Amino acid sequence: MNATACPLCKKPTDPAYKPFCSKRCADVDLSRWLKGSYAIPGKSQDEEASED
Repeated sequence: MNATACPLCKKPTDPAYKPFCSKRCADVDLSRWLKGSYAIPGKSQDEEASED
């Protein structure tokens, strides 16, 4: 039994698309990254410029 679940829809993962359950969920996740829906927190550009 596969203990992990797709991070988007919570269905069991498919080894071909791990950690997702399907190509559709993998594509949705990629689309979210490309649109900027996901972001890694960091310093703003203003803060970086003032440090130089």
